[in-house]
Amino acid sequence: MTATEVLIAGAGPTGLITAATLARKGVKVRIVDAQPGPQLGSRGKGVQPRMLELLDGFGVAGRLLAAGRSRLVIRYVDPDGSVHEHDMTKGVEPTPTTPFARPVVLPQWRLEETLRDLLAGYGVRVEFGTSLAGMRPGDDEVTVELSSGERLRAGWLVGADGGSSTVRKLAGVSFLGVTREERQMLLGDFRLDGVDRDWWHARRRSGGQRLSLVPLPATDSFVLHAEIDESDGDIEPTLATCQALVDDAYGRGVVTLREALWTSRWRYNERMVDRYRIGRVLLAGDAAHVHAPAGAQGMNTGIHDGINLGWKLASVLNGAPEPLLDTYEQERLPMAAAVLGLSKELLTRFARFEDSDLGAMSGLGITYRGGPLSPPWDGAGPHPGDRSPDALCSWPDGRPARLFELQRGGDWTLYHFGVGPLPDLAGVHAYSIGSDLLDPHATARSAYQAHGGELILVRPDGHIGLRTQNAAAVTAYLATVTAS
Repeated sequence: MTATEVLIAGAGPTGLITAATLARKGVKVRIVDAQPGPQLGSRGKGVQPRMLELLDGFGVAGRLLAAGRSRLVIRYVDPDGSVHEHDMTKGVEPTPTTPFARPVVLPQWRLEETLRDLLAGYGVRVEFGTSLAGMRPGDDEVTVELSSGERLRAGWLVGADGGSSTVRKLAGVSFLGVTREERQMLLGDFRLDGVDRDWWHARRRSGGQRLSLVPLPATDSFVLHAEIDESDGDIEPTLATCQALVDDAYGRGVVTLREALWTSRWRYNERMVDRYRIGRVLLAGDAAHVHAPAGAQGMNTGIHDGINLGWKLASVLNGAPEPLLDTYEQERLPMAAAVLGLSKELLTRFARFEDSDLGAMSGLGITYRGGPLSPPWDGAGPHPGDRSPDALCSWPDGRPARLFELQRGGDWTLYHFGVGPLPDLAGVHAYSIGSDLLDPHATARSAYQAHGGELILVRPDGHIGLRTQNAAAVTAYLATVTAS
């Protein structure tokens, strides 16, 4: 029987980023997926600003930006022919503290391709065509049988295998919520003629059902979203069926679907688990929560899950106390519940987003304040649990230094706003902003609203862990989180 420290089931964005977060810390990880090869189709197509910040921590944000599109105006045409245009990101520009201010349109397959390449750089490759056939959890490991007939012992098993998760079912975890058959949609990626690639096109069909065509950057295809209801009957997402829906919205012969690259039928599901950890089995992404495909929240929430889980599980495998893993559920379950509510609200508006929605969708406001790893803070500026802002400083020789670049690598980062000795802490990169780093325009000090002598500890996932004036408090905090 073979053995591995962590086995991940599911090689979508959640599984891939979980594997990468573990592998870069030296964890022995295997990742399997039931599909015969990489997924086709755009599926999720939006990368939000906070997700770009997290992926910047792996050095891949630039590649995603180059392959995506950060400004796409929505163009509505009403049944009476009147045209409305809405640029939700108009006037939104990067700042020193928020270098990724706008969401990026990017097909999910492109993100997965990028993450597979990242993972391969750590020496890990996806084992496609392999699924879980059975598992037997124990106190110290999980015995797993794969569809290939291989049996192995895994120290931990992560279920990132989607809404119909085999891991979740075998673990006996309920998937609570509702399925509404009256709310359905046909989806697909198509090569087509008849509309330009300069807009996100949105219309209504003759019965009022909503339909959109969105150009996918760096491809020659569009993604189609088409609402269907009981008046459409029990239809499937074939090329002919989707063409009929487009003709209903545009008129016959205006838009021609030439080729279907990927199609799917979506049914409204709003479900989530009531626990993320069952002994040595952990759930993440769609295996733990599914919701409406609106506002680009699903893929983004799964990435947040994977990075939060990954750094904590890597810490435990490297000697941190096992209860650290309990904070994964404590921090992420409330976030999933909030996303379910947000995506449900956004679905009611289809593509008619408001400017105010951008902040809610961006993920920049995600916080773990009040959580088990976020001590109270009564000062100004970002609190423990909030995202750590970026800032542009410089090295003493004049070279520029971004804080986000210093936080790459998945380690803890400590900033000391002042001059003087820094605590020597294992696994912590410490910088004195005032001597190691210069802050001539007070960008960093302003971003954190930091006082002289203050110490700010940033977690491996880019959230603030602690703010204090006392170096001993930093040592004590790390001892409770990371010490064996």
